Amino acid sequence: MVPFSFRHEEMLLVGGRALYWPREQALLVADLHLEKASFFARGGQMLPPYDSRETLERLAAAVRETGARRIFALGDNFHDSAGPARLEPHAAGMLAALTRALDWVWITGNHDPHIGAEAGGICVAELETGGFVLRHMARPGTTQPEISGHFHPRLVIHARERRIARPCAVRSESRLILPAFGALTGGMNAADPEILSALQPADAVDALVPARQRLVRYPLWRKAA
Repeated sequence: MVPFSFRHEEMLLVGGRALYWPREQALLVADLHLEKASFFARGGQMLPPYDSRETLERLAAAVRETGARRIFALGDNFHDSAGPARLEPHAAGMLAALTRALDWVWITGNHDPHIGAEAGGICVAELETGGFVLRHMARPGTTQPEISGHFHPRLVIHARERRIARPCAVRSESRLILPAFGALTGGMNAADPEILSALQPADAVDALVPARQRLVRYPLWRKAA
């Protein structure tokens, strides 16, 4: 876990993909995309059907590491709204155990605008807690403190004729976009204009990447003087 300060709050990046908020005893994760493989399998694209199990194992490990008592899942939790019904028994049992043990909040996203009761926990469109708005997609034009997901940001670096891409968080002065947590998720270049636009107005936008137990900040955009 790598600590950093955001809006005068102590936060920690966990495994480079999740955010732990000590004051709230909460683990925040975005874009789990559970049951993505089974969604594509219905269309004839056969993928190994274990992405949900791997994602939930990763999530359980983050809960053990942090001691979190609350989970805020920031949208696109399932790859589609029918995803909970397709969970295979082992993954369904894992999810049920997690939602029983923790105070669990699903925030809906564009992939899963409706989440049925079989998923456990409670479901909301967005949530304001501890001075932050938690939603799936950053809302351009606001400076209200906000934590979101949706864009699957990755820091892309070209060095020594190699392309290196790593999941990252993207931060402006008041808002933070988390990387995708799910095992079967792609990514968007953190410097993509769509991400930078979503965080406006801002004076600076940076990518945050943990490296050797410290947080490395890469400048992505600066307001013209």
